[in-house]
Amino acid sequence: MSTEMEAFSVLQYLDNKSILVVGAAGFLANIFVEKILRVAPNVKKLYLLLRASKEKSATQRFNDEILGKDLYKVVKEKYGPNLHHFTSEKLTIVNGDVCLEGLGLQDSNLANEMIHKVDAIVNLAATTKFDERYDIALGINTLGALNVLNFAKRCEKVKIFVHVSTAYVCGEKSGLIMETTYRMGETLNGTTGLNINHEKKLVQEKLDQLRVTGASPETIKQAMKDLGLTRAKMYGWPNTYVFTKAMGEMIIGTERESMPLVLIRPSIITSTFKEPFPGWTEGIRTIDSLAVGYGKGKLTCFLSDLNAISDVMPADMVVNSILVSMAANAGKQNEVIYHVGSSLRNPLKNETFPQVAYRYFTTKPWINNDGKPVRVRNVEVLNSMPSFYRYMTIHYSIPLKGLELVNMILCKLLDKNLRDFHRKIHFVLRLVDLYKPYLFFYGIFDDTNTGKLQQMVLNTVAEIDMFYFDPKIINWDDYLLNTHIPGLVKYVFK
Repeated sequence: MSTEMEAFSVLQYLDNKSILVVGAAGFLANIFVEKILRVAPNVKKLYLLLRASKEKSATQRFNDEILGKDLYKVVKEKYGPNLHHFTSEKLTIVNGDVCLEGLGLQDSNLANEMIHKVDAIVNLAATTKFDERYDIALGINTLGALNVLNFAKRCEKVKIFVHVSTAYVCGEKSGLIMETTYRMGETLNGTTGLNINHEKKLVQEKLDQLRVTGASPETIKQAMKDLGLTRAKMYGWPNTYVFTKAMGEMIIGTERESMPLVLIRPSIITSTFKEPFPGWTEGIRTIDSLAVGYGKGKLTCFLSDLNAISDVMPADMVVNSILVSMAANAGKQNEVIYHVGSSLRNPLKNETFPQVAYRYFTTKPWINNDGKPVRVRNVEVLNSMPSFYRYMTIHYSIPLKGLELVNMILCKLLDKNLRDFHRKIHFVLRLVDLYKPYLFFYGIFDDTNTGKLQQMVLNTVAEIDMFYFDPKIINWDDYLLNTHIPGLVKYVFK
């Protein structure tokens, strides 16, 4: 079939569609919803699944925590005084929980409405902490994915189910990593016996055992974290996050039956490249913790291979790939995987980031709480810590504080007068253990399917510009210097 025959309009696809967005409070989901509201006003309905908290209803959470963000300023400008009418017509806030069967929907009328009307489901629910409690990560990233799929099967009109995973389900593989599926029970190190039902049972038995012995909440939390890391490494994954995401892919791939399934595997997601405006971000991601620590003067050196590649992708490009994949695959009873990253087409070497950060913070230093500018200097790079790696399999019960601390404490370890030397080493080893796979990552993500997807948006020049996700358009120096780091300073630095 020719490319011209395959070409389609994403906007036409979105017209009059009802879409269920699961995990609607998340960073990527916010950008996804904003994009549709801004460019596709003829969408019929967006159902946004949110968990209510003890303090707020799901609707209050949306109004306070989501619609109030700077992210929506362009939408607010576009619709002006009609915004409330527009959002009340287009958005339905759904109180639910991805961890529960039936998504925990208590409003039976609303559940019935979605079963009859939803055309597409996008699952963006995830916990991304590397060392999350195993019960929580398994509940959201693995069993939660199955709960969403099972709900999708009940929906009469659903023509596409999109599940957002992560490119790093590959673990620590090197070389060219293909857009291929994981079979149920497949492991990265060849160890047999991986069974999701057994993992679920193991978690429950461990929790019951801890509660019977009267363990404190903190003890239970740490035991659950340790269990997740132990189980992940047993089967070849470096941390609980990617292990549970891989099992999520396995379970929906096995159980989907004839459901059209798209698996989106983004690499490290960074601030928006262009829309709704450059530099929007939230929270601190792997690469961002370095910039925050460095800009605040807390980080003077870091552990990394400068010749390795950081595969990063701006969030708006990831969202565009999701929207295009929905239009391309709706109604097709196949499973297709899309790597959404930059390492193959426009690689970013690790050495670029510290160089750009130095240029930025020497010209625009961070002003600290005392009102004084923080003076930074070129960071010292530690590209090999073999003595640390001998202890990589040792786990210590110390809370994770982030990559910034890995690097900061590594530098402090060079000071022979450091107190509690051995305790600090144990702390660092745990952090290095978690982050080493990304500081010394030698994989390249093949994106053959994603490249074909880019070629299919040929309906109009306007749509090509609107649904961009080709990493080759990014000038990394310019993006980091003039978009990403300024965005971090504005939205993340405190």
